[in-house]
Amino acid sequence: MMRYLSKTTAKIPGQVYLWLAVPILASSSSVIRKLTEIGAQNFMDGHNPVSFCNVLFAGNLCALAVMLVFYRPHLTRSEFKKVTRSEWQMLLLSAVLSGAIIPAMIFLALAAAPVNSIVLLARIELPIVLIASIVLLKERFNRYQIMGAIVVLTGILIAVLGNGSMSSTSSFSLGKGEILTVISSILIATSSLINKKYLSHIPLGIAHVVRLGVGTLVFFMVANVLFGPSHFGEIFSPFLWKWMVVYGGVIIVIGQSFWAKGFRETPVSVSAIVSCFSPIAGMVFAYWILSEVPSFGQILGALVLLSGLLISQIKHD
Repeated sequence: MMRYLSKTTAKIPGQVYLWLAVPILASSSSVIRKLTEIGAQNFMDGHNPVSFCNVLFAGNLCALAVMLVFYRPHLTRSEFKKVTRSEWQMLLLSAVLSGAIIPAMIFLALAAAPVNSIVLLARIELPIVLIASIVLLKERFNRYQIMGAIVVLTGILIAVLGNGSMSSTSSFSLGKGEILTVISSILIATSSLINKKYLSHIPLGIAHVVRLGVGTLVFFMVANVLFGPSHFGEIFSPFLWKWMVVYGGVIIVIGQSFWAKGFRETPVSVSAIVSCFSPIAGMVFAYWILSEVPSFGQILGALVLLSGLLISQIKHD
């Protein structure tokens, strides 16, 4: 089965996987917020099992179980031996960042700011990735990619400045959720570059399973130290696990697998620009799932961002 899938997927361009992954991953923030609201409505005593810690831990465990089954042919002793010591070090660093620190920051940001604010502001990852890919990976861009990136950044700036969550005074200020989003975006860019530069030759199954498994374990230990074991008091709730099977199996496994596959097969510049469609998809899901109506500034910024994305896709002669 795995051989057949490998032969089939080998014919699909990497950029297709990126485009499939973007809407799946973009729905994550709205789904998490909605699940939290559903949990609060069903557990009026204050013991909501759908807390951010429980969602991250239980969702990752469900996703890990699916990955262990799906990637079982990759998880052999001979394949593990092919991973060098330096690759293991980078893989563990990536696991701690992408599996524990970044998700925790995003979940905390979701509790403190509107979903639309987060999905738009998170696109500051783009200039970081583009600049770093030029310096570290020696990638080159055509003029349409450069023009598109500039227009995308303009759209982000319009959306952020026109966001109603910002201070109404003349001084520019950011709330806790926005600050956490900025920091997490920097860490996402760092993790992406680590994966591209050092981990491209590691079998996808090993990279996924180790990153998710180590990240989940580190997050659980850190959360116990910071909040105490009682913070996971509702972790065995059937209500929580019912939703996490869907969230972990669909959004985490399929979304991340598609993104990782496409990311490996395309230049960083391409994946960074494709990811800029995420705010558009995120705003659609926020409206559809949460009835969160974007502000005029967010809509205008999203349209400018979309035009930049289209410009970047123009073929260079």
